Amino acid sequence: MYNTFLRNLSILCISATLLFSQDVILTLDGGNLNYDSNSGISGYQLFHNGCIEGASGGATADAGFTASVSSGVLLAFSFSGASIPEGTGTLVVLDGDVTEDCITGTVFSGPGGVALDVEIQSDDSGGADYIV
Repeated sequence: MYNTFLRNLSILCISATLLFSQDVILTLDGGNLNYDSNSGISGYQLFHNGCIEGASGGATADAGFTASVSSGVLLAFSFSGASIPEGTGTLVVLDGDVTEDCITGTVFSGPGGVALDVEIQSDDSGGADYIV
């Protein structure tokens, strides 16, 4: 009975960890889109309502990514297969009237094209605005 209890407790702890963990946490500080990632980032898309007019710099440029902005999407990836290493820093500097509310969705990929869980946090509250 004790072994069954320990096994069930282990399963519960692992499940809770996986359920509440995020691969990438994003915060917006002015035009700087900052990230905290426990996985490498091989490419990403930010869907927006037209607020992003340009994107440059940060870890996106450091990794040699190509960043392209349209009226509703920012797409960033590497033609050479490079990735942004796990860690923290400025992902990209965004031009325009950018707020957390104007970013309507995200798609982030890790090594091998694995989908990454992303959370966008409000820089002033520390709490999640939403999880994508």
